[in-house]
Amino acid sequence: QVQLVESGGELVQAGGSLRLSCAASGRTFSTYAVGWFRQAPGKEREFVARIKWSLDSTYYLDSVKGRFTISRDNAKNTVYLQMNTLKPEDTAVYYCAAGIRGYYNDYVNVAEYDYWGQGTQVTVSS
Repeated sequence: QVQLVESGGELVQAGGSLRLSCAASGRTFSTYAVGWFRQAPGKEREFVARIKWSLDSTYYLDSVKGRFTISRDNAKNTVYLQMNTLKPEDTAVYYCAAGIRGYYNDYVNVAEYDYWGQGTQVTVSS
């Protein structure tokens, strides 16, 4: 089991920045990737960014490229999502998730992840 706890979400004005944190505990050695997803009211959960443990490979949703950065701190078992130049359309509940299905998965889909946090609300006002 891997336990994940997100934090850092809050209300921010458009153009502002936030840093979300995802603290992991439990069998973290079984993790191959951590991803960030978001879900706005009435919409499906969508992929935002992920980092794979191998070579710290990262991948982003096109609409957040150049604005969001995913990173990790091994010593703290924490993955971060730095979000800059926020837009109202970034408003959503943000979830982190851990993937344990091996090295070769892409980890860009909800179905590829086995453990999820409870989510943190990000609201961007215009």
